[in-house]
Amino acid sequence: MEVDRLRRAYEEVLAEVDAGGFGPPPAGQLSAEQIVAHLAANDELMTEATEAVIAGSPFAYYDLETIHRPQVDALVAEHGGLDGLATLLRATSQKLCALAERLGPAAETPVDTHLREGFDLVVDDTLPWGRTLDLHTRVHLPKHLAQLRMLRAH
Repeated sequence: MEVDRLRRAYEEVLAEVDAGGFGPPPAGQLSAEQIVAHLAANDELMTEATEAVIAGSPFAYYDLETIHRPQVDALVAEHGGLDGLATLLRATSQKLCALAERLGPAAETPVDTHLREGFDLVVDDTLPWGRTLDLHTRVHLPKHLAQLRMLRAH
């Protein structure tokens, strides 16, 4: 598990959020606030899964936007804007990275994984948990970083 790479991916996203200046999203797309809330909500799901893996408990991981969309909207309302959401994401990402550092050989633990990132990534399979964290680092975070950058360009 490349925890340093995971930390760097979060740092890039948070630097983009801190830069601000986002415009409204295109129709049907997430706003900057919703993207950050989605990432924080997803971190919480990944933290639960990582804690279960470390404890040796069975766990299934679902990152389907429709499952936690109400949670995303509630987080946006609860944290009152981008600054509050950025603080939340800093906390959730730090916790996830700290847990990932503790995984060791448990990173090979198979976890029933369900995730969908548009057409770019669809997983409905059992994967070693470290592989799921790697997909989060290499695909999920960069995709949302690109979305944030596009929101600034509009």
